[in-house]
Amino acid sequence: MDKSRLEIKVGLFVFVCLALLALMMVEFNKGGSLLNDSIILRLHTANVGGLKRDADVLLAGVKVGSVKDIEIATNGRSVTVFLKIGKKWPVYGDARFVIQQAGFLGDQYVSVLPTLNEAPAFTNNTDVFCEEPFDLQEVARGAAGFIKRMDITAQKLDDSVTDLRAQVLNAQTLSSFGVAMTNMRAFTDQALGAVANINGLVITNGVQVGIAVSNLVYFSAQLNQLGDSARGILATNSINIDDATRNIDDMTVAWKQLTADLQAGKGLAGTVLQNQELATNVQAIAANLAITTSNLNRAGLWGILWSHKPSAATTGTKHK
Repeated sequence: MDKSRLEIKVGLFVFVCLALLALMMVEFNKGGSLLNDSIILRLHTANVGGLKRDADVLLAGVKVGSVKDIEIATNGRSVTVFLKIGKKWPVYGDARFVIQQAGFLGDQYVSVLPTLNEAPAFTNNTDVFCEEPFDLQEVARGAAGFIKRMDITAQKLDDSVTDLRAQVLNAQTLSSFGVAMTNMRAFTDQALGAVANINGLVITNGVQVGIAVSNLVYFSAQLNQLGDSARGILATNSINIDDATRNIDDMTVAWKQLTADLQAGKGLAGTVLQNQELATNVQAIAANLAITTSNLNRAGLWGILWSHKPSAATTGTKHK
């Protein structure tokens, strides 16, 4: 009976030793030690992207701890990741925490990226914030949507090219375009011929063109001199010009006054124009003058005087 109890005790002792040995091997494999102290950091993020417990914590690529636990907030909007990091590896307050993935399909881990190491090192139970992990599936879905939109755009572009070929690049349009290009070529040939003729005309008549240009320059110089002379005359005779202008204004006023007097019947001319009897006499005088001038032109001055000479009988009778 005592022998069996001894065997049980030995078996339990061996089992405990093996368990302690396995635990020590696991801790050594994770880079930690049962004898070393560690700190706990509460890492807050909106999404852990599939991070699991016991995932590695790497500081500048070196394993310094592991993920102890992962808890989701009561409101479901954030996740808290508890990191267990050995004290022998200080993590400074300006370090960045990023959830990354080992390879394309590897496990995810927490990467601590040091910066300037100017802030104090984190202590136990410190709250830190982590950047959201790169979501490959979300990127794939976005890429798929982008590719779908590109396919739709390519289809629309293909339809537009088809419509362009059907409406614009048909046989009739291309024929019209060919005719237009032929006409344009003929027009350009004619234009080149006209330019050549003009160049020949200028070359063959270069002397005449030069003389014409010289005459034009001389004429423009004369015009400039004439303008200078006119400005000089205006400058030196401005007083006389002003007097002449005032005299013209006075004459205009006097003419307006004379016209008004004539219309009102004032003065000799106005009286003649307004008096009907005088006007009739003036008309009779004008008629007699017209007859006299007509007779004068026809018989001469002597004929008129002879026709009005009195006879002898008339004279004798008159003397009696």
